[in-house]
Amino acid sequence: MSDCIFCKIVDGFIPSNKVLENDKFVAFHDLNPVKKVHVLIIPKNHVDNIATLNADNESYVAGMLSFVKDVAKELGIGEDGYRLIFNTGEKAGQTVFHMHAHLLGGEEMGWPEA
Repeated sequence: MSDCIFCKIVDGFIPSNKVLENDKFVAFHDLNPVKKVHVLIIPKNHVDNIATLNADNESYVAGMLSFVKDVAKELGIGEDGYRLIFNTGEKAGQTVFHMHAHLLGGEEMGWPEA
């Protein structure tokens, strides 16, 4: 998708502060963190969000949770705990329509937290 900011990050047209990368996913620091640790994790292949997953594209995200675990370990928050958030759709607060997870941690968090 030529106008997708996350696709441009994957393609190297926009720089990012990468944490970890493999052949299917990339994790990078959020430019506007809301917690001490705030990293975005995206599939390299474009999928709008979880609601648009189907038989043709669900394999794009296979292994994402395992990658999240590796990112948390790399960031040093794997043992203490972390929060993983997927905003799916406008009403849920999704602003970039390339599926992504927010990995938050490094500090105490309450529940629920808006």
